Amino acid sequence: MALLHKIEFIISIVSVSIVVYGTLQAVFSLLRTECSRFTHKYNSQRLRVIRADLGTYLLLSLEFLIAADIIKSIVEPGLTDLLLLAGIVTIRTVLSVFLNKEIQEIDKERHEHPELFIDLELLKK
Repeated sequence: MALLHKIEFIISIVSVSIVVYGTLQAVFSLLRTECSRFTHKYNSQRLRVIRADLGTYLLLSLEFLIAADIIKSIVEPGLTDLLLLAGIVTIRTVLSVFLNKEIQEIDKERHEHPELFIDLELLKK
């Protein structure tokens, strides 16, 4: 059982690391986007892409958190842990639905109006 506790802890650390990494990446992208206002190359579509990217990292982190909670529920089965797991799965599902919808909208706009996204490709380089 001690091994499962360690595995759960490691997976939880990975989950937090993903959130931190995704957040830092979003902050740097936001700063670059806001700095582009000074060069008059600001594109509001960048903010939507940054939000979608951050949401993707948050969903990935939630997947790891769910895995850790499943292991915890196996080791220490309790009503509280199961309710917490159900809550996390619900949050993840709702986020996933809305994030997928937003990503599809961005992709559709990218195909319909590629000129709006030209600067985004240059920003990534």
